[in-house]
Amino acid sequence: MEFKDNLEGKYREALSSFLKDQTEQALYQGQKISRKTMENRVSPEEIISMHKSILMEVCPDDPQKVLDSFDFLMEVMMGYGIAYREHQSLRHQQQELKSEIELAANVQHTLLETKIPDVKVMDIGAISVPARQMSGDYYHFVQDENQNIGVAIADVIGKGIPAALCMSMIKYAMDSLPENRHAPSSVLESLNRVVEQNVDPSMFITMFYGLYNPDNHVFSYAAAGHEPGFYYEASTDTMSDLDARGLLLGVEKKTKYRQYEKQVEPGDMIILLSDGVTECRTSEGFIERETLMQFIRNNLHLGAQEIVNNIFKQLEKMQHFELRDDFTLIILKRDV
Repeated sequence: MEFKDNLEGKYREALSSFLKDQTEQALYQGQKISRKTMENRVSPEEIISMHKSILMEVCPDDPQKVLDSFDFLMEVMMGYGIAYREHQSLRHQQQELKSEIELAANVQHTLLETKIPDVKVMDIGAISVPARQMSGDYYHFVQDENQNIGVAIADVIGKGIPAALCMSMIKYAMDSLPENRHAPSSVLESLNRVVEQNVDPSMFITMFYGLYNPDNHVFSYAAAGHEPGFYYEASTDTMSDLDARGLLLGVEKKTKYRQYEKQVEPGDMIILLSDGVTECRTSEGFIERETLMQFIRNNLHLGAQEIVNNIFKQLEKMQHFELRDDFTLIILKRDV
């Protein structure tokens, strides 16, 4: 009540000043009053009612029709005021949700964080950039007691918070695997059972898991419906698809996954990716896999991390710096 009494006095003073001199200073006082009314949740119809009352005091000779017009304006502004208050409420809720999502994104980043192994025989580079605040992509490295390097890359069919929650579950399941159960086919079969039991039937997860043995340089791998990667063979200077067939995680509980092997020679390169890389959309449509392979070829002389960084920058620029899907690219390059 004290605020409204004070407001009425300031409004009377500002209105009288403006009607008398019509200066910019008087208008500025009106703007200050407007901000105060919003801060104190004074509705538009209350302001109009106050304006009419004060106008009748300071200008008693005004035509009655002018004064009556404020009654009409008040009715109009009542609807506006209700809509405005609803807007403010929604804006407040949106700000709260934004803060919660930012917090969740930070938590997810911490949960999914992984360290790239430092191995003498292999140069490894990785980049993962979410299209939104929270990612539906996931990649993970693990080094077992025999120094074998496990690499996982997964993609939830979907985006946003549900996808991010699925990725966190996959990470937890990966961390729970026994040390001696890192054979790619076994890993996917274990994770498939977890996903089938815990994920909504409308959501599916694609995944690729590979295991590199630094002693014999054999790369074993299996896939669950994941985007095929590439394999660069240095001796023949050729690049081919790294195909591996397998059902998506979560479709059938008893699914068995086939395991593949590749002998990795000096200079050879394993390229793993999510569909956000191959489904890069430009003004001319999706890029071709051959185009992506050429981009990789153009960077063969660089280190693995420089290659993935350069590819990301190039594709990001082609999309006018607006990612439409989560982007994950991993390169394992055997030293010459």
